[in-house]
Amino acid sequence: MRSTLRAVGELSITAGLVLMLFCAYLLWGTGAYTKSQQLLLQRELAADKAERDRGRVDRIELGKAVALLSIPRLGRDYHYAIVEGVDAEHLKKGPGHYPDSAMPGQIGNFVVSGHRTTYAAPFKELDELERGDEIVVDAREARYTYRVTSQDVVEPTEVDVLAPVPGKPDIRPIRAYITLSTCHPEYSAAQRLIVYGVLKKTELRKE
Repeated sequence: MRSTLRAVGELSITAGLVLMLFCAYLLWGTGAYTKSQQLLLQRELAADKAERDRGRVDRIELGKAVALLSIPRLGRDYHYAIVEGVDAEHLKKGPGHYPDSAMPGQIGNFVVSGHRTTYAAPFKELDELERGDEIVVDAREARYTYRVTSQDVVEPTEVDVLAPVPGKPDIRPIRAYITLSTCHPEYSAAQRLIVYGVLKKTELRKE
């Protein structure tokens, strides 16, 4: 009986250690992967700015860098390259742009999704954004500054937030919007936390 209890205890300790290691990997190991991918994506953006024509880019290949995202309220060092695509493989690299949504600065809805816990958790503090906060998107042709207008929590099935006019799929857009989406609450995918914004300022790149 004692040997059985000892064996069960040892197995429980081992299982606990394995679980702890797995959790540590999810929180920190996945972050290391994202950081390495971010370096590559940000270098890609820098190279494109130096080598590409200044004309507008309408579509970008899946997995490639779209623009650089900065949110001043989340810190001076908050910078993430946005990747084209929102599949699991894309979101491991950083925040992902929905391919069927508008590009940065365009009339319509520029929609970006990101992890809130694993893979560097780029949208971990998204709930801290307030009305009037700036969201800066540095694209190849210009810097676009959006202003936060509101925040909401929705069910995963509420896809109207992705519409050209967020929440109003039957209306034709006449403004440029941004929608940031992440899981809610933390460590759960039960709902979605949504932050909405509108374009406030456009600064074209100098030739």
